[in-house]
Amino acid sequence: MDGLVNLATTVGNRFATNLKGTFTDLTPEKAIRLVIIVGAYLLLRPYLIKLGGRAQMQSHEEEEARAEAEAKAKISPNELRGKVNIPEDTDDEDEAAARASGPDWGKKARRRQREVITKMLIAEEKRLRESREEQEDKDIEEFLVKE
Repeated sequence: MDGLVNLATTVGNRFATNLKGTFTDLTPEKAIRLVIIVGAYLLLRPYLIKLGGRAQMQSHEEEEARAEAEAKAKISPNELRGKVNIPEDTDDEDEAAARASGPDWGKKARRRQREVITKMLIAEEKRLRESREEQEDKDIEEFLVKE
């Protein structure tokens, strides 16, 4: 127990002596240097933290991309059936390639696919319009008097 008390008093005495010596030997030149170092640290600290955050974010994104690539490699073609997205109506290769989650289609293939979908939509709208008109005709026939 005496050794522990002796160690604590020694550490306390050395700390007090070193702290007192630091301030007694502090010249104006050393004080200015200390203020510059502390000020530079305070000014640069937020930028250093942001830089570290960006580096960490890039590291996480690379790790996530690597894991995603490994996961995609493990997916069988049967799992992808019916999940192919049709590219949007744009002729810009870069935007369409960036947004398409399906296979990389050529410009002509995308255009042909858009035309097919457009024709299908027009046919469906026409069919709905005709059925609506037939329904209206039946409604009107109810009110007509047959003699």
